[in-house]
Amino acid sequence: MAKALWEAGCRTFFVARPKEGEELRALAPASTIYVLDGLFPGQAEFYARLDLRPALIGISEAREWAAFGRVYGRKLPCAIHVDTGINRLGFSPAEYEALLDDSFTMDGLAPSLLMSHLACADDPPHPLNAKQRDAFAHVRSRLPGVPASLANSSGIYLGKGYTHDLLRPGIALYGGNPLPGSANPMQAVAHLEGTVLQVRDVAAGETVGYGATWTAGRPSRVAVLGAGYKDGVPRALSSREPSGPAHVWLADRRCPVIGRISMDMMAVDVTGVPEAKCSKGSRAEIFGNHVGIDETAAWAGTISYELLTRLGSRYARLYSGTESQRARA
Repeated sequence: MAKALWEAGCRTFFVARPKEGEELRALAPASTIYVLDGLFPGQAEFYARLDLRPALIGISEAREWAAFGRVYGRKLPCAIHVDTGINRLGFSPAEYEALLDDSFTMDGLAPSLLMSHLACADDPPHPLNAKQRDAFAHVRSRLPGVPASLANSSGIYLGKGYTHDLLRPGIALYGGNPLPGSANPMQAVAHLEGTVLQVRDVAAGETVGYGATWTAGRPSRVAVLGAGYKDGVPRALSSREPSGPAHVWLADRRCPVIGRISMDMMAVDVTGVPEAKCSKGSRAEIFGNHVGIDETAAWAGTISYELLTRLGSRYARLYSGTESQRARA
């Protein structure tokens, strides 16, 4: 993904952990890389050697980074992360003021970014959005001239008061909807497919899968796909109902998921699919162009972020700019 983003013009990247920063540096050697989890204790030399910029989240980190910079022989760039209401990572407003008053520490830093993170951007009318917007505007006023970043994927759509100098889109880059409740302005980016291992006839009254949770109400044809919860397909997509709610896309139509999702397999009802269009080796879209990733996540009672981060190691991951290539099980 880093290579594709670099080719598209992205020059600033964010990772969670310093190890991820090391991996990314090898792929994008000329990029600016921030580590969102801050400065890990005793790891300043690692960050500096790889030109990783910690997003400082507390006074002890700021002092360690400034002290290392003095030993290193120059002020080292960093982000200053101020919490404006999510109460997750970052300087509290009082700690931020204390940092600015600590002239010795500030003299040892080269802040290249001020940042905060929105808690409710996916709910535009939520009052916390405006509260965080105004709090961050004050943060900027206290350290003028430093570029600033507040907006995540959903925050981009909140308007000018949120966008500042640098945007940090996340789920939107992968096709997730940054506007829940509205039409998705993003195209599908992540496509997940499973391979049909076998198609079998099931008589009326017979059951499918562990626990015998699904019973055929009519003579049925069932396709067994080689994808299960080991591969990150949520077990919560399991269904007792005859027609979903969870579906996959197979042979140009939606086919309901039936019975329990197991470790390596899942079953779908393909009774309405012409036999010539569904056989061993056929592929079913679990999410992608025809079954939205947010839709699949909603069926599983989760969010698209979790679906993407849980995808297992057995998938063949194919990265391409064409729609003919997919991540396949």
